[in-house]
Amino acid sequence: MTPVSRRRTALQILLLSVGFVVLVAISVASVLLVNQAREDNAWVVHTVEVESQLANLLLEVRRAESATRAYLLTSAPQYLAEYQTAAAGIPAALEHLAKITADNPTQVNNGAKLRAAVEKRLAEYALGVERVKNNDVATGVDLLRNATSTDAVEAIARISSDMRAEEDRLFAMRTATADRTQVLASSVTIAGSCMVLALAGFSIVLVRRSSRARDDAEARLRDVNVTLEATVDERTADLREANEEIQRFAYIVSHDLRSPLVNIMGFTSELEELRSDIFKRIATLGRNASLQPALPDANDAVEPELDEGDKQLSNDFDESLGFIKSSIAKMDRLISAILNLTREGRREFKPERIDLRELIDGIVKTVAHQAAESSTTIKLGALPNLVSDRLALEQIFSNLIDNALKYLKDGVPGEISVAGRTKLGFAIFEVTDNGRGIDPKDHQRIFDLFRRAGTQDKPGQGIGLAHVRALVRRLGGTMSLASELHNGSTFTITLPIKWTGRNRDRES
Repeated sequence: MTPVSRRRTALQILLLSVGFVVLVAISVASVLLVNQAREDNAWVVHTVEVESQLANLLLEVRRAESATRAYLLTSAPQYLAEYQTAAAGIPAALEHLAKITADNPTQVNNGAKLRAAVEKRLAEYALGVERVKNNDVATGVDLLRNATSTDAVEAIARISSDMRAEEDRLFAMRTATADRTQVLASSVTIAGSCMVLALAGFSIVLVRRSSRARDDAEARLRDVNVTLEATVDERTADLREANEEIQRFAYIVSHDLRSPLVNIMGFTSELEELRSDIFKRIATLGRNASLQPALPDANDAVEPELDEGDKQLSNDFDESLGFIKSSIAKMDRLISAILNLTREGRREFKPERIDLRELIDGIVKTVAHQAAESSTTIKLGALPNLVSDRLALEQIFSNLIDNALKYLKDGVPGEISVAGRTKLGFAIFEVTDNGRGIDPKDHQRIFDLFRRAGTQDKPGQGIGLAHVRALVRRLGGTMSLASELHNGSTFTITLPIKWTGRNRDRES
């Protein structure tokens, strides 16, 4: 590097350092002044709030007085209710006024005096109302007429005037302070803007010198992007192939499991048919051993009387057969569920224009009998139309509505609502019920395959919500749950309004 280049570099560093220090100083000053201006403006607003609260308090007192007068003159119940409403709001208004004036000792003193005067005036109103309730209208009217010139009325007027005068003084002082702070902040901001412009000029010079290096870097980045896109495409193809292989594997395994399951079911049926012959022979052997009269032939339809030990053995035999048959049925349902999921995963989704209200109305009609039995009302709100896969949407909303009907509170009429809205190219649907609700710790569990939450007193294999979430993802959407135990549930589904079939469906 030549001496000229070194001097130029040192000068650039010096100028940038000085500019940076000045810019930081101006920025700090601007921040401080802006915060100070915000604080000054807050005090101005505080003054306005005090005056507004004082006016509201006096208005409530006048409302109470007017209502009292009207009640004394007419004894109408509506005026009594109006008086009670106004009188009930005055203590809260006094408390709020005391709270927002706690920073000013003068206003604290005035507020205490005003509270005493208002409470005295309210006591006069209450006494007049009580006289009317006791059918002593004349005395009540005389009391109110004489009370209009009492010390309480004069005190309220005088103290409120003093408080307004104090707030007017504070308002003028605080407004002037806020104006000065804003002027100073504007000056510092202008100076900072000028410094920014100067630094921008120096930055332009530096940017021009580095433009050539940037162009070289961009060229290298383009080469890297081309390579990266090829790598991403390759990885995507690998993932798609792996996903298809997993689906094929699940289908094959589920299909092959049916063969031994069918054999178990067949042998269990044969064993159940042999049960009667086995225990008839046991009973016959037992009777022969005890030299009792012979029983009818084992082929008779009447089952012989068994002794206590053999009867217990027969009960255990029946119970074991019941457990085996129940487990076989459960395994058969699980295998069927896996097969259905793998078939659904291979199905090609076809986007089409869908009238969602018509679609969900059809679903509601199919569960109308079930809803009637549980005294459940299903309400449909606004439902925007979509371009999506019809069968997938039917499965999504059918499953959610069926779950809402299935898990209602016992003895409580069900309420289910389905509504939607649009936002930024997406449709947001909410399926809400007043059922059992779901504990927050189980919110993720219920979306796992073959996992269920809560009391297991309803039929099911734990695949419904997992399937729904998979369908929503294939349609390019998201799904969430808001629920608390015993307080109902809301499932929120977000789907693109115009799904093209190129997003998550292509990735799966």
